[in-house]
Amino acid sequence: MARQATRKADQYDDPKYNYQDYWAGREYENAAEVMAIKRLLKGQHFKHAVDVGGGYGRLSKLLGSFADKVTLAEPSQQQLDIAKIYLKDTPSVERKLLQAADLEMPAKSVDLVLVVRVLHHLPDPMVELKEIARVLKPGGTFVLEFANDSHFLNRVRYGIRGKRVPRSPVSIQDEAKVKAGELPFVNHHPKTIIEMLQKAGFEVEMVLSGSNLRSPRVKKVLGKNVLLGLEKVMQPLLAPIYFGPSVWLRLKKK
Repeated sequence: MARQATRKADQYDDPKYNYQDYWAGREYENAAEVMAIKRLLKGQHFKHAVDVGGGYGRLSKLLGSFADKVTLAEPSQQQLDIAKIYLKDTPSVERKLLQAADLEMPAKSVDLVLVVRVLHHLPDPMVELKEIARVLKPGGTFVLEFANDSHFLNRVRYGIRGKRVPRSPVSIQDEAKVKAGELPFVNHHPKTIIEMLQKAGFEVEMVLSGSNLRSPRVKKVLGKNVLLGLEKVMQPLLAPIYFGPSVWLRLKKK
């Protein structure tokens, strides 16, 4: 019997919000994320991959190049309805209404889990990390992206004030809106997340710095092609200092 979910994340069912529309004008960010995933999974192939919180399947299509079967595990029915259209030519992707805290899959049954743009909705993601560890096979791969509160510009901002970047999650959402039921938005410190991952049973295999030039002004001046050329160099080069606003990790289930 499946465990009772400890969280429910269905805020994207709001009919006023279409996550697919969010990506209009964000071609650089999308391409930078695709680049990171291809780097982290290069030369690998899996039987069953799960895209946890994958929305309308934006990256599920890409996972089809690396796995025989892909499950889009998404808590919003609205997103899954959009995915039905978006993924109509990708029959290898199965769509399921599932919470990240309760994936309703047998233990040790999955080879690869992808989690992108999910942790910024989770001030304390330990429950979800443990659930991912539960469904992954020993030696399985976990690719995780999260919003980095310790990125270079933030370290400068904190340093000017004589402070250090906090290790606890930092909310970038109005607390009144969170209390009213809107999604929380938080940035995480990489060291804190890595410590949580280790407690959940993962070890880090590879790190990338992501979306390093995510700035409307920079995007307007340089253009997508130049940005991506720089991104290609910066992702591995700047990973050791967690430079960018996103951190990418490839992890192994112990």
